[in-house]
Amino acid sequence: MAHCWEMRGCDEEMQSRCPHNLADDPCPADCHFAQCDRPTHVTTQNFDLLFRVDLDRNASNKDICNFCEFFLKHGPSLDK
Repeated sequence: MAHCWEMRGCDEEMQSRCPHNLADDPCPADCHFAQCDRPTHVTTQNFDLLFRVDLDRNASNKDICNFCEFFLKHGPSLDK
């Protein structure tokens, strides 16, 4: 099963023509389809999490994940 940060918020048809998906760029935070409605999504206020240096931020397909406490705590480490 894929992790939430590995999935884009749009369907397959939209992904086929999305310029971010075509270029393998993360979905920008202001994209309507990049919004996260999962109960685990909480915007963190913890600066220690925001500035983690061992987190693989390239693993997320959405920019909004970079501020999500769940991703910042459970996302993949650069060490793996």
